[in-house]
Amino acid sequence: MSDIKHRAGFVSLVGRPNAGKSTLTNALVGQKVAITSAKPQTTRHTIRGIVTRDNSQLILVDTPGLHRPRTLLGKRLNDLVADTLAEVDAIGFCLPANEQVGPGDRFIAAQLARLNRKPLIAVVTKADLVDRAALTEQLLSVAALGVDAVGGEGWVDVVPVSAADGFQVDTVADVFVSHMPESPPLYPDGELTDEPESVMVAELVREAALEGVRDELPHSLAVVVEEMVPREGRTADNPLLDVRVNLYVERSSQKAIIIGKGGARLREVGTNARKGIEALLGTKIYLDLHVKIAKDWQRDPKQLVRLGF
Repeated sequence: MSDIKHRAGFVSLVGRPNAGKSTLTNALVGQKVAITSAKPQTTRHTIRGIVTRDNSQLILVDTPGLHRPRTLLGKRLNDLVADTLAEVDAIGFCLPANEQVGPGDRFIAAQLARLNRKPLIAVVTKADLVDRAALTEQLLSVAALGVDAVGGEGWVDVVPVSAADGFQVDTVADVFVSHMPESPPLYPDGELTDEPESVMVAELVREAALEGVRDELPHSLAVVVEEMVPREGRTADNPLLDVRVNLYVERSSQKAIIIGKGGARLREVGTNARKGIEALLGTKIYLDLHVKIAKDWQRDPKQLVRLGF
């Protein structure tokens, strides 16, 4: 219909670590563009997921979790969030349904309240993990947080969602779209992310490496793709891509965790990551993983730059 205007713009998903931002991003896009993990602070980059519909386009910016930083890396991640929020059209503040509103949420709400006239939407994630009474109680708590932090009526919208079972995922998209400016599409139809392939590959390797390891490791693991080159001598109908990746940790004890006994764990990481990378790139790959020590890299400005932060 000619009277329906096309809307397009950027939405940033924020929240404390492990609030379900990456899982919601993937559910909205309909395909994996952001890595997920049970470990806090999994996201290190602002992954853009693109949701294209008939009359709208949302570009979802999945930020690292806002937190009180303890290292130089932590401060840079917070700075990354602040820079992102200054440029988007609306903000979705993710709060899990199964965790009480706490100091971390109030800290973030206070930061968001400083963003003058930016539409702030509260998204209550993981609704599938609680019953209806608990969800209702959490929605009231989240609404009260908005009034306390923002003033007036608080958040412009409060929406419960479950990315795991699809509950209200389309509704969240509708709410975000309602706050976007009138605009033609910003990306071609069919694009799901504007992240470089090398960044996506590194994220998939890091996700595989984080599965089932100790709590200390997520903060200490950085992954860098050294090269992705076609294997020489392969025919066009049987290509193979050589992907060489370095995993950096801070201590020899962490290196031992990643490699595992007799290299068993690193082989498992490679097997799991290769499946995701081949699906992403649409071709068979040979994945060559190496684990290296970069002592205290989270606190070293030169090493942070070298590792992409």
